[in-house]
Amino acid sequence: MASLQLQNKHRQQQKLPKLAQDVIAGTFGGWAQVLVGQPLDTLKVRLQTQPSPPIYRNATDCFRQLIKQEGPKGLYRGVAPPLAGIGFCNAVMFMSNGYFRRLLQNDRNKPLSIFEIGLAGSMAGSVMSFLNCPIELLKVKLQTQDPKGVINIYGKLEPPFKGVIDCGIRSVRSQGLMGIYRGMGMTLLRDIPGTFAYFVCYESLKSVFKLMRNDGELKTIDLLMAGGFSGFAAWLPSYPQDVIKSCYQNESRFKSYRQVFTEILRVKGPKAFFNGISPAMARAFPANAATFFAYEMAMKAMS
Repeated sequence: MASLQLQNKHRQQQKLPKLAQDVIAGTFGGWAQVLVGQPLDTLKVRLQTQPSPPIYRNATDCFRQLIKQEGPKGLYRGVAPPLAGIGFCNAVMFMSNGYFRRLLQNDRNKPLSIFEIGLAGSMAGSVMSFLNCPIELLKVKLQTQDPKGVINIYGKLEPPFKGVIDCGIRSVRSQGLMGIYRGMGMTLLRDIPGTFAYFVCYESLKSVFKLMRNDGELKTIDLLMAGGFSGFAAWLPSYPQDVIKSCYQNESRFKSYRQVFTEILRVKGPKAFFNGISPAMARAFPANAATFFAYEMAMKAMS
């Protein structure tokens, strides 16, 4: 009996701190999200940033043209920044979310309310925005560049970016160090409500699925469904902001978000604020199902 107690005590001592578990599990979740969702994200960004008159009729036409011009690898163009960065971003998001939940819990025995869960998520989203912004700026530039070359801020044609490092160096050289944070304000306006809805939906669905199970234990399908639908929920309050952010980051001629908003409305009409929503929603379910499933499995392995 004493030996068993010593073994249990030893296992507890060997456990990683909660903060470290969140970081590791969040990283695995981020990698899963990128690998599953990058092709549809590429279509989303291209549809969001295309000129008027449009190059693509719809997501299917965009997919067909991209495959014809660049082959399947074109769908993974710009994957390096998110693969390197989204894993880290997710780690920070889940670590921040766990920290803010514990802060709001404040040693109470009572579980967090659904509003408090959302509040912790939105605070985590605000932290993540500072990492998301430069990563997404480089991703957008790589996803949308013409193979013939890119137009610089002076309107001159330059050779296409060789990769993420070249893109980053040239962006800093032309616009300064703060240039890679272009679009930061709109990233915050997107991520704060988006992550609120994200975690509220996920935790709510987990609670519903637990009640539906006789043993109260969540199955793999429950985690996948809760994660997938949380991806839908995250886009509902934030998609127009993402369109404005992508256009603002993609074209240096825009001086303000108001200018982007006005031009989109005048040239393309109100529907343009939802350009690319089909691939975004198609991506949201599998990408976020993979994110939360990888996160939960990693946490389980470390428990």
